[in-house]
Amino acid sequence: MGQGLWRVARNQQLQQEGYSEQGYLTREQNRRMAASNISNTNHRKQVQGGIDIYHLLKARKSKEQEGFINLEMLPPELSFTILSYLNATDLCLASCVWQDLANDELLWQGLCKSTWGHCSIYNKNPPLGFSFRKLYMQLDEGSLTFNANPDEGVNYFMSKGILDDSPKEIAKFIFCTRTLNWKKLRIYLDERRDVLDDLVTLHNFRNQFLPNALREFFRHIHAPEERGEYLETLITKFSHRFCACNPDLMRELGLSPDAVYVLCYSLILLSIDLTSPHVKNKMSKREFIRNTRRAAQNISEDFVGHLYDNIYLIGHVAA
Repeated sequence: MGQGLWRVARNQQLQQEGYSEQGYLTREQNRRMAASNISNTNHRKQVQGGIDIYHLLKARKSKEQEGFINLEMLPPELSFTILSYLNATDLCLASCVWQDLANDELLWQGLCKSTWGHCSIYNKNPPLGFSFRKLYMQLDEGSLTFNANPDEGVNYFMSKGILDDSPKEIAKFIFCTRTLNWKKLRIYLDERRDVLDDLVTLHNFRNQFLPNALREFFRHIHAPEERGEYLETLITKFSHRFCACNPDLMRELGLSPDAVYVLCYSLILLSIDLTSPHVKNKMSKREFIRNTRRAAQNISEDFVGHLYDNIYLIGHVAA
């Protein structure tokens, strides 16, 4: 009874002093908001330097003029960073508004080299009147021409001085370009074996597991849809290149280019067997080891077993 009266009296005293729960929370919120405003103000003062970027980004003249910020009002570094995320089409549209900024050579140079990683003209002194925007248009037109007719496309690049008439330069261009139609490229490489030889030597398979190296190889040089002389040529060239990149591993495993050739063919057949929906009775690991070691007797059982596991877990080597 006495404790209850004491609590009532104490609550009345707190209310008179303004320490009710609701009042306390209200004052605490006000205190935190004030501290936050002070912190934001200090932060804006620290960011300010020459141009108050905070106020520049927040300011609007009127509701009718609200929209994108004028990039010409921003520092050049910030404007170029924003424009560097645009593709060629959007950058051309941006040049209608910000002509000087969107036509900057550095932006178009980045677009050219991100799409076509190697061109002979990159390593030459630019001719009079050269611009990377014009070069981008020529590269795009040449790529479209190549995808229609590879020989005409390569001739176009040479006529514009973009590529030198050299198998090595053509191979580098193909290796660093992802806009070429792979079916047309396969036909072109089948006809230009000199370019194919240089293209194979551009691959570095050092310290790569054989199935992974084969996947990387077929990502750049697509395998034909059917078996034939061209597929045999590709596997032969890959086998010699893989051995050249891993001489210590070849000595340790006792493998030769011929043995790697056999393994590559086995991996392709296993990939088809495990991934094809038409094959109901899939090849087991034991069957793959037995068949592979029958063709290449010097290969260890553990190594062949790891090859099977890689195909089973990751998938086709020539997909």
